[in-house]
Amino acid sequence: MAYYRSAGSIPPKRHTQHRTPTGGLYYEELMGEEGFSSDSSLLYHRGVPSAIVDATAWELPDLGLTENRPLLPRHLRLHSLFPGEEWKRADAVTGRRLVLGNADVRISYVAAGEASPLYRNATGDECVYVESGSARVETMFGALQAVQGDYVLLPRSTTHRWVPTGPDPLRAYVIEANSHIAPPKRYLSRFGQLLEHAPYCERDLTGPAEPLLVDGTDVEVLVKHRGSRGVVGTRYVYPTHPFDVVGWDGCLYPYTFNISDFEPITGRVHQPPPVHQVFEGDNFVICNFVPRKVDYHPLSIPVPYYHSNVDSDEVMFYCGGNYEARKGSGIEQGSISLHPGGHSHGPQPAAVERSIGAESFDELAVMVDTFRPLELGEGGLASEDPAYAWTWSGRGPTA
Repeated sequence: MAYYRSAGSIPPKRHTQHRTPTGGLYYEELMGEEGFSSDSSLLYHRGVPSAIVDATAWELPDLGLTENRPLLPRHLRLHSLFPGEEWKRADAVTGRRLVLGNADVRISYVAAGEASPLYRNATGDECVYVESGSARVETMFGALQAVQGDYVLLPRSTTHRWVPTGPDPLRAYVIEANSHIAPPKRYLSRFGQLLEHAPYCERDLTGPAEPLLVDGTDVEVLVKHRGSRGVVGTRYVYPTHPFDVVGWDGCLYPYTFNISDFEPITGRVHQPPPVHQVFEGDNFVICNFVPRKVDYHPLSIPVPYYHSNVDSDEVMFYCGGNYEARKGSGIEQGSISLHPGGHSHGPQPAAVERSIGAESFDELAVMVDTFRPLELGEGGLASEDPAYAWTWSGRGPTA
């Protein structure tokens, strides 16, 4: 994200002496993407950022995947994964349940009431959508306040933790990449500024305002990282607290973006899904569908036309309002629909006629399109509605 910010105490020139009030040196750390060839930030630590005093294996939650075979559209009810008050004993890192995944992206869901451990994802960026509740996201760059409707963008290897706030569960939809996640290239100038046709701009992004200094010794951090056979975990112990950064500057940092600040692009006839795009990663895109005026051609049909995903799997997370195209299918708040490549899909049959004449849709959904097939995680298998695939025809395989 090529949008420069600075916070706290930094020296006038990079890679030069930056001394403490007592005359010692702060320790400069470069955090950068693509070696030394892309966005980066410089952080100034009170302690040595490389120093560790212990390292042990961290056994990750179940990340196994099951092939979507036979090839079916799927409906997953994510709220069923945390019944009753289970959320009170879960945190937003170790409590995640894997719903869908492939070699490029993993999608998880969590309802949490506990503060998470300190955590660093070294496999890729994370984009976390806050369905409901709120949290303070504490990071090595400073703290972010996350509320309902926020996307929280966490660059790869950002040490952080989630601290739910308020009486209600923090419900979060986690999109975890094996790459970086950024605004779509077509929204950006050649220098990285969001352009006039983009549906949001830099004013809509909120980054840390000041350092978050925490003292501590022998501090545990859970690290998810790449192994020879996939994603693995390590538990590090640091002699000093990772939140010891007195200042930083650069173009790489965590930030929030609220879905209510996305300005929808509409037209006389139905607009294709790319107009709803908000972020992208390697081999996947993230879109959102927000309340908006709909097509205004006198003969328009506002719901989507039937379409075949020739190159992608489509995942829709329904997080507010009424999704007109899915009425009658069992889809509700907290549902996911998976429409895989190779299957033609579209609105429920009655929704087409019903939508004619509508002037606006009151719906909220986050969509992920992947360009490699998705498989089902344990959370996806545990939350499936087996009747969904037959809702277009009204009859099942034994009817």
